[in-house]
Amino acid sequence: MIPKEKLEGIRVVYEGMKADVYDPKKMADQRSYRKLSKRFKELDNILTCYDKWLIVSSTLDENNVLLRAEKDDEMLELIKMEIEEKDGELEVLTADLKELLVPKDENDEKDVLIEIRAGAGGDEAALFAAELFRMYQYYIERIGWKMSVVSSNAIGIGGFKEVIFQVSGDNVYGTMRFESGVHRVQRVPQTEASGRIHTSAVSVAVLPEVEDIDIDIKDAELRIDLYRSSGHGGQSVNTTDSAVRLTHVPTGLVVTCQDEKSQLKNKDKAMKVLRARLFDLKLSQQEAEIASQRRAQVGTGDRSAKIRTYNFPQSRVTDHRINLTSYKLTDILAGGIDEFIEALKIAYRNEKIEN
Repeated sequence: MIPKEKLEGIRVVYEGMKADVYDPKKMADQRSYRKLSKRFKELDNILTCYDKWLIVSSTLDENNVLLRAEKDDEMLELIKMEIEEKDGELEVLTADLKELLVPKDENDEKDVLIEIRAGAGGDEAALFAAELFRMYQYYIERIGWKMSVVSSNAIGIGGFKEVIFQVSGDNVYGTMRFESGVHRVQRVPQTEASGRIHTSAVSVAVLPEVEDIDIDIKDAELRIDLYRSSGHGGQSVNTTDSAVRLTHVPTGLVVTCQDEKSQLKNKDKAMKVLRARLFDLKLSQQEAEIASQRRAQVGTGDRSAKIRTYNFPQSRVTDHRINLTSYKLTDILAGGIDEFIEALKIAYRNEKIEN
C-alpha cells in the first residue's frame, strides 16, 4: 500500500521549503544550505515518482471502468493489453516509491575506516583477520573504490592482530556498514597438524569517516605521546620518535599509528581514526536510545554480535542476521560478498519501511 496521506504531507513540506531554497540569505550559510538543498532534492524525487504513480494509477482505474462497459471484442483486447502494461508500470513505480521513502542516513555517502581485529583463537584468528582483509581488498578493487592502510599490527606468520584501512568511493558506508560485527571461522587451524576443527573469531568495525566539523576535539582533551616505532620482535625500525599515541582523556579511547616515517603523517592518520571512533561512539549512544533500531541486528552496528560464520569443511558461509547461507566460500573470500551485502541492504530497507 502507498501511504497517500504521508505523501501529501511531504508535498506540503516541499512547497513550504521552496522559499528557503531560493532565499539568498539561506545560501550564505553554505553548510546549512547544502543540507537544505539536499533534502529538497530528496523530496522532489519522491514527489516526481509519486505524481507518475498517480497518473498511472488513474489511467488503470479508467481502463478497468472501460473494461466492464465495453462490448466490442477487439476493443476489449486493446484495453486488456493496456491494463497489463500499466500494471507493470505501477509495480515498478510502487517499488521505486517505497525505496525513496526509506529514511536516508546522512552517513551513507561518507568514506569509511574499517578496523579488523583478531579475537578468540590466537594465531589462527590473526590469520583469518588477514584473509578477511584480503576479501575486502578484492571486493574494493573490483567495484572501483580506493583504499589505503592506516595502521597494522602483523604477526610473523602472515596474520594481523589488527589492521585499519581507509576506503573511499560512492556510498561506501551505506554499502559496508553491515560488515560490522563478529566474523566466526570454523576450520582445522593452519597452525596445527591435528585434524580437529577449531572456532576462532575476528571483529570488524566499519566507521564513517568524519571531518573536524563533525567531531570537535579540544586540545585540552587530548594527550599526545611520541615514541620510536618498532617492527616484529620489538626492533626499532627508525631512529626518530615518529610513532604517535593519542589518548582522548574524556572517553579513554587510545589510537596509535607508526606506519609512516613522518611524525606529522602518523598524527594525521591517528586523528582520523580517533575522530571516526568518537563519531561511532556518538552514533552507538544515539542508537541505544531508539528501541526500534535494536529489535533487529541489521544496521545496528552492534559489534558484540556474531554476524557471520565461515565453515571451511562444508565450504559454507552463513549470515545469522538474515539466515542467508551460501556454499561458495572460495568465491566469497575472493571478494564475492555482493549477495550478502545486497540481501542485507534489502532487509534494512524493508525494516525501515515497516517502521
